Amino acid sequence: MSRLLYFDCFSGISGDMTLGALLDAGLPFDELKRALGSLAVSGFDISATRVLRAGVSATQFVVHEHDHHHSHDHTHTHDLHHQHEHPHRSLPEIFALIDRSALSSAGRARAKALFQRLAEVEASIHQMPVEQVHLHEVGALDSIIDIVGAVFALEWFGADRIVASALNVGGGMVNSAHGHFPVPAPATVKLLGDAPIYGGAIQTELVTPTGALIVSSYATAFGAIPPMAVERIGYGAGSHDFPSTPNVLRVLLGRAVDRRGAERVAVLECEIDDMNPQIFGVVMDQLYGAGALDVFYVPVQMKKNRPGTLLTVIAPPERRSTLADIIFRETTTIGLRHDEVERECLQREIVSVETPIGAVRFKIARRDGRIVNAVPEFDDCARLAAANNLSVKEVQALAVKAYQP
Repeated sequence: MSRLLYFDCFSGISGDMTLGALLDAGLPFDELKRALGSLAVSGFDISATRVLRAGVSATQFVVHEHDHHHSHDHTHTHDLHHQHEHPHRSLPEIFALIDRSALSSAGRARAKALFQRLAEVEASIHQMPVEQVHLHEVGALDSIIDIVGAVFALEWFGADRIVASALNVGGGMVNSAHGHFPVPAPATVKLLGDAPIYGGAIQTELVTPTGALIVSSYATAFGAIPPMAVERIGYGAGSHDFPSTPNVLRVLLGRAVDRRGAERVAVLECEIDDMNPQIFGVVMDQLYGAGALDVFYVPVQMKKNRPGTLLTVIAPPERRSTLADIIFRETTTIGLRHDEVERECLQREIVSVETPIGAVRFKIARRDGRIVNAVPEFDDCARLAAANNLSVKEVQALAVKAYQP
């Protein structure tokens, strides 16, 4: 059965609510801090505290920025009144920060694709080239932390499928760097695309551009909660406390239970024999960044006995046309085959195991409740090996020894 993550956006979604909810659902704060610490941006601190929202206990994630003149907490008060205090970073500067982060290469590609999309939306709204976009919302430090943190957190949970509810966008007016706009703000509504939205009684901005970017990039479907067995629940607090409704983003994590382990995936394939091989690495990163589940290359012998490469991409069916666009744009192929197939996956769960030299995540795979595989995460083993002057296989052996089913 596949792992399912559901965003319940009955009170909207923002970047900090997303991180609050995922921390509440079990993401270790120290792991998030490690991933963000490597951004090498000075002048910020993060915290996660338990708060009440209309009587419901939730986790609030806050970015504390250290200002030279004074200190303030920038907690997404759903308008941009601190705008003038932020440096407006350019896209290349943000990409350089992401390259220094502790994200995996697929995570880095994903984070860059998110910022690229945000910049393109801003450019289209203000009718200017992408290079000239002053990323007001994007360049703000808290947005960078929220987006990179969300990419790391969602990768850490390793859900096979992400679904979201219809989004409550709120109402009223919002202040932005470009003036007074009705909710949802122009960038938010453009980022949400054809996701179902509705206005609520609460007259404030409930879906921020960062929240819209995250949910629209990751969710492959919108609607009611799919059939699932819930294993973890997380509540992420928004900055305001409304008396009528808990201002929280709810995240449900668990197993999809509709059919025994079967789910539909799209398979895209083409052979390539006339392309500079350096491009293959770029193509793989872009495909993963756009939501591919798997990308692989196989050497093949083609017509006229030329050596070539078979490119295969496995993806959620909803991502097929986006991925096809990338293949046609970035490679030399002029044709593509695609098919939909069923795949069966073992139930997967990530657990953290303490070893004598530090924590290692294990991917536990079950079939009908019985553990059939328990494998330590390679990245964790490689990191601990480097830090302790050991070989990776020694760390793997230590981890396996420490693991108690």
